[in-house]
Amino acid sequence: MYEFDTLAVIGDGSSGYEDAVSPPIFQTSTFGGGREYSYTRLSNPTRACLERELALLEHGRHAFAFSSGLSAVNSVFSLLKSGDRVLISDDLYGGTYRMATRLFSRYGISFEFIDTSDAQNVENYLKTGAKMLFTESPTNPMMKVAPLEALARLCKRHSTLFVVDNTFLTPCFQNPLDLGADVVLHSATKYLSGHHDTVAGALVTDNDAVAEELRVISMTLGNALSPFDSWLVLRGLRTLPMRMEKHQKNAFAAAEYLKTHDAVESVVYPGLPEHRGYAVSVSQSRGFGGVVSFTVRDVKTAKRLINGGKIIKFAESLGGFRSLITYPITQTHSSIPREICESIGITDRLLRLSVGLESECDIVKDLKAMLDE
Repeated sequence: MYEFDTLAVIGDGSSGYEDAVSPPIFQTSTFGGGREYSYTRLSNPTRACLERELALLEHGRHAFAFSSGLSAVNSVFSLLKSGDRVLISDDLYGGTYRMATRLFSRYGISFEFIDTSDAQNVENYLKTGAKMLFTESPTNPMMKVAPLEALARLCKRHSTLFVVDNTFLTPCFQNPLDLGADVVLHSATKYLSGHHDTVAGALVTDNDAVAEELRVISMTLGNALSPFDSWLVLRGLRTLPMRMEKHQKNAFAAAEYLKTHDAVESVVYPGLPEHRGYAVSVSQSRGFGGVVSFTVRDVKTAKRLINGGKIIKFAESLGGFRSLITYPITQTHSSIPREICESIGITDRLLRLSVGLESECDIVKDLKAMLDE
């Protein structure tokens, strides 16, 4: 087996047409001839190429590409039925929270939001039964790290489906299936794509029965990724390893600088030795990613920072080439009640920085100018 950097570039060696170096875009809705492909909602050669490569990189046997990260969440929640109980990270993307509480809960599915960074805490909840455990690791935006191997063992013991959102670390730095997860989820809009130019999601699994259900769900919901967007994500995969290393290098520089500034109260980045999940991260991951969250000392400073800088742009999303600063309380987590946000640290003084690919010196200079203004 080749190293990850090589696999990201060459994929499985099958482009799908005439040995093309870059897979072609099959921008068609319908195929004639009654062969392998018939209708793009069901399957498409460009999307199939992406799915093979995602499965390869995540060490799984089945992958599914969706029209957004939330479409992937929708699909994995569609594995549930009325009466099922789900344990889910208490600190997670607001869109996932909204989908659970505003949509799937009306179908008789119960969701309990718990601290998944504590295996003993999770076991206490699993003892009373759960169909699914859903965790981000690291979480968004408080960067909690879940002990994936320990959680996987607990889920096996209690016959609970274990789903891990691996968006922040990507298969470059972490492979949850190797650690015992049943399903890995990605918002491919972020690092997998990496260019701020497409919206996509993905699920990867080694479980044949789950894969068959997901295939039917995708076919029925009609939420599979388009050929052109599949090609854009494929393009992003080619540079994923070098981008992730640069994102991480810059994130370390930003985190270390933020720690020194008087206007900053605290910095949360899994790569810092003082992070409570540092030891777990080192044991299960090969890197720490490119997202840094930090809390400033007063709301006035926070409101000033969301104007952005000359390099760092105020905008939603993360994982692209440009550094972006986000205000979770009013943006990504606006769907979560304020009292719940504040109980887990998402206050009106918290900001999330997605560190881009610019010069680390320029990023730090921009942060200084923004904080000193």
